[in-house]
Amino acid sequence: MNNNKKIDLFTQRIQSNETELKEIYSTVYTDNPFYDSEFMYEKLLKLMKNYILERKPKYIKADTNAPNWYHSNKIIGITLYVDLFSSDLINFKSHIPYFKELGINLIHFMPILEGRPGENDGGYAVKNYKQIDPKFGTTEDFISLIDMLKKNKIHSCIDFVVNHTAKEHEFAREALEGNNDYMNMYLMYDNYDIPASFEQSVPEVFPKVAPGNFTYYDEINKWVFTSFYEFQWDLNYQNPLVFEKIIDILLYLANIGVDMIRLDAIPFMWKELGHSCRNHPMIHKLLRMMNLIIDIVCPSVALLGEAIVEPSEIIKYFGEKSSECNIMYNATHMVNLWNSIATRDTTLLQIDAGKLHPKSQGAWINYARCHDDIGWGFNEEAITNMGLKPYDHKQFLINFYKGDFDGSFSIGKLYEFNTDTMDARNCGTMASLLGLEQAIINKDLYQKELAIKRINLIHSILLSSPGIPLIYSGDEIATINNYEYLDDPLKAHDSRWIHRSSFNHEIAKLRKIKGTRQGLVFDYLKTMISIRKTYDILAPTVISKILDTKNNHIYCFYKIHEGNVFIALFNFSEDRQFVNSQNFHQLEIHETFTDLLSGKIVDLSQSQTLLGPYECLWLCNRDI
Repeated sequence: MNNNKKIDLFTQRIQSNETELKEIYSTVYTDNPFYDSEFMYEKLLKLMKNYILERKPKYIKADTNAPNWYHSNKIIGITLYVDLFSSDLINFKSHIPYFKELGINLIHFMPILEGRPGENDGGYAVKNYKQIDPKFGTTEDFISLIDMLKKNKIHSCIDFVVNHTAKEHEFAREALEGNNDYMNMYLMYDNYDIPASFEQSVPEVFPKVAPGNFTYYDEINKWVFTSFYEFQWDLNYQNPLVFEKIIDILLYLANIGVDMIRLDAIPFMWKELGHSCRNHPMIHKLLRMMNLIIDIVCPSVALLGEAIVEPSEIIKYFGEKSSECNIMYNATHMVNLWNSIATRDTTLLQIDAGKLHPKSQGAWINYARCHDDIGWGFNEEAITNMGLKPYDHKQFLINFYKGDFDGSFSIGKLYEFNTDTMDARNCGTMASLLGLEQAIINKDLYQKELAIKRINLIHSILLSSPGIPLIYSGDEIATINNYEYLDDPLKAHDSRWIHRSSFNHEIAKLRKIKGTRQGLVFDYLKTMISIRKTYDILAPTVISKILDTKNNHIYCFYKIHEGNVFIALFNFSEDRQFVNSQNFHQLEIHETFTDLLSGKIVDLSQSQTLLGPYECLWLCNRDI
């Protein structure tokens, strides 16, 4: 495609989107004290035009042919650290067959851009957004890997930290030199008066290891807004230059071939005195502009939002009237899964799953574990209505997944434990939190069997629920906790490294040996992935409806799509459970169904259906 055709394409897309883009931009930046907004808007349009001129024809073809590729039931993701999985980008190529064997076609690379040396918050303190961190290889190595992944029909996703930069980033270095343009890109104050006012309403992110929201720097005699750690400087989005620089990076990442860009820490992006500086309404305007710019320049690139906040706020980041983030992490669903495992009660899972339907064309990322801790941000109103006290229930979950609660099968660690409030988050691999590590220690074959059933149960829900399933690397082979991080001074203070161990490719080979825990989990997951890819009714955007079976140990949802019916049943108890078929008869469902997972025939015209301990059923009424 020549430049004239690219310009025509740009003009066509601008005509469809510019009215809204300019209107929002004017709303956000007309009264800014830094630059003339009309001048900055024209600069932004020029930047966008340059990036579409630089975009490779093969990516423009993808923009036209598959702008909503992530809506397919065939998309299965895995998230990993390059250095922990394969040491570097060049070695990573040799492991592509492993992902194809399992059925993975979306790889989310954990922070891969150049981070500050030393402590860098696991890569989220970025020094250079346009360079790959040298410990992984070169930028050229990454582009070569993306090309190879695309040839194997595997999509890629990388992290883009939009709330802050490392203090070693070029923007911050210029600010430290006294360059006023760059100082205005951050939130800096001559004395502590304004920071003190902010502290009245802004919660702390890490009250134990990084208390407060500001850091004083002698070099510039300023207090700097640092929500996370002192080496991460918050950007000032009230300055249009910041937005321009962020869009420049966003489009650069899109043009090197990345298919999905994870926007990290979006709830923190806008700061205002008297506000909590979480989930500010202006953030939604920024995200809507980003979405429009992507639609104009590179519409096949998906925006994944990271907002681990309360359920009522998470849903807003899809956009209430028009699209913002295309994809969001279903953090509420994740928390409720762990709650149901500990309590054997699916009530909370049912309540929230019935409410959280993305608006616009959005899709959830469904996950159980990730690189981070598990924070217990559950629906407190629902917990109260269930006759429980939110504080007491949170303490139960914290202690259960640490392994301190009587009868717990879990082994984990606490993160950010606060001795004053007794608040904490929990860390650990899926397998250890679900009882496998304890069973191995105790040489208890029955508990090992139950633990593997729990792992398969969780994966079964992720693969059948509306949204994109995302597996955390190592969970597919039942990796247990690793305690080597305690011997590393740079990691020992951060218990999240208990589930950030190096991938053991020798142990992974055990997946091919019948009866091993690696094989039992891998093969079941592989089978489910194959089934999911076969049936369109399991696509991310096909909405499910919750069915209350009146048995709180059972989680059930169903989908009706193009005349076909899919029913998913999950037993969250180690005891067998019965489901009264009257629940289905009320929906005019009386047929004989086949379980896609086992081939078992289930006749729903009978009075009840039996589920064994932690059993999962994917029922369909015909060859859908």
